[in-house]
Amino acid sequence: MKYTLLLLIIIYLTSFRPPETKVYMCGSTGAKKYHLKETCRGLSSCRSEVVKTTLKQAQGFGLTLCGWED
Repeated sequence: MKYTLLLLIIIYLTSFRPPETKVYMCGSTGAKKYHLKETCRGLSSCRSEVVKTTLKQAQGFGLTLCGWED
């Protein structure tokens, strides 16, 4: 019984993954920054749609954090 409980605890702890951080970016091809909030004033000049994505994907596109938010 002890081993079963210990095994279940280990499986639970190793399978836990924190949720991915969601960020916002301008959908245009010239975007250089990502934003933590959809209402960030850095997005006010976006003439395309605002896209919600993961932090990992945004950084993979070469985007960096908006200067208004750091």
